[in-house]
Amino acid sequence: MADTSYDIIVVGGGPGGYVAAIRAAQLGMKTAVVEREHMGGICLNWGCIPTKALLRTSEVYGLIKHADSFGLSVKDVSYDPKKIVERSRKVAGQLSNGVKGLMRKNKITVFDGTAKLAGVEAGQRKLAVAMNDKSNVTLTAKNVILATGARARQLPGLESDGKLVWTYKEAMVPPEFPKSLLVIGSGAIGIEFASFYRTMGAEVTVAEVVDRILPVEDEEVSAFAKRAFEKQGMKILTGATVGNLRKGKDNVTATIAPGGKNQEITVDRVIGAVGIVGNVENLGLEGTKVKVEKTHIVIDQWGFTGEPNVYAIGDVAGPPWLAHKAMHEGVLVVEKIAGVKGVHPMSTDNIPGCTYCQPQVASIGLTEAAAKAKGLQIKVGRFPFIGNGKAIALGEPEGFVKTIFDARTGELLGAHMIGAEVTELIQGYSVAKTLETTEAELMATVFPHPTLSEMMHESVLAAYGRTLHI
Repeated sequence: MADTSYDIIVVGGGPGGYVAAIRAAQLGMKTAVVEREHMGGICLNWGCIPTKALLRTSEVYGLIKHADSFGLSVKDVSYDPKKIVERSRKVAGQLSNGVKGLMRKNKITVFDGTAKLAGVEAGQRKLAVAMNDKSNVTLTAKNVILATGARARQLPGLESDGKLVWTYKEAMVPPEFPKSLLVIGSGAIGIEFASFYRTMGAEVTVAEVVDRILPVEDEEVSAFAKRAFEKQGMKILTGATVGNLRKGKDNVTATIAPGGKNQEITVDRVIGAVGIVGNVENLGLEGTKVKVEKTHIVIDQWGFTGEPNVYAIGDVAGPPWLAHKAMHEGVLVVEKIAGVKGVHPMSTDNIPGCTYCQPQVASIGLTEAAAKAKGLQIKVGRFPFIGNGKAIALGEPEGFVKTIFDARTGELLGAHMIGAEVTELIQGYSVAKTLETTEAELMATVFPHPTLSEMMHESVLAAYGRTLHI
């Protein structure tokens, strides 16, 4: 058995956990990770990465189906669900093995099992670890970082069964693709699966309980996305509650009440995407100063829980539930523990969010409505994809870029984008916000031509009445 005493032990080997461990090792700390299932966590194995592999397949398939618009002729287009899923799993497996390699490279000990806080002994935190091989070991550390992530929320009457009613996990590895599908919830997860299966030919209905899809996005983006999805043949029901599901032998009938009017829909499969629940159970939090609210651990700006030498990061510590937030948080907490100079607390306004549907959605900072709700005087600029040469050449002329500035100071408050490759473009505004850039610097920046990024520049110009190409 490996040594049982460490400087830092990270509970959970997802994006936040493994990155925290790597940074701790870089700073000379003796580090261990306890992971119950698979290194890389949900994101790498069952979330961010394999879904992007699936969505890439659907993107290519969609392009092939419209080959004639590019002057190409393709006959007898078909697909093999088994091979599509195999490719996705292979991508996830490759990266999971890569994380294991990083653990070895940085001399981080990995314990395969589950851990819970077990008090303090001689000033050291104790962790009771139940190993997957049924053995038990007690570890000690100066500091413990809880990075246990989250899981899909289950609503009464809408629980997944692994066959007819799916979570994201089953939706990623279907034995065959459904011909019809109901997606409950229109956040990033729900919309990505809706987009994938619709492109692959399924009849897709999306039910969202609030009055618009992608509810965390700017209202203009939500409205544009709804029109785009409906144009693709997707059925969107907003203000819609879903009643109990009636399961047949190989289908499900759901009662949906958009606007209070009941209607029944029968589909092959249902995907529940109604939020997440923090993994706070069986962590030994009872009798500690760790507070849990709405299934998430409460932390301060440095990830501290209130219990001496116990920290929390990532999805278990609350929104935004994003892998890159968890990674940044992991580095921040470790550097704070190590006493690294110049560490800044997390600013959630500077964290971009991406949804990899077709068209893609990306955003950062305040929406227009949120900025107005704060009482800010704002300037708003918009630029459409149809005004960009590269977008037209790509055959992707649908979408827009929107930027929001403080009218008094010129501060970039937010940016919101929908269209081709905007998930790659948003980092430009992330850099700008982190550097506290104003409209003056963004106007003075030279963007290459012809690129989609030129629309970012034009959107800034538009906010000040200076746009050039519309």
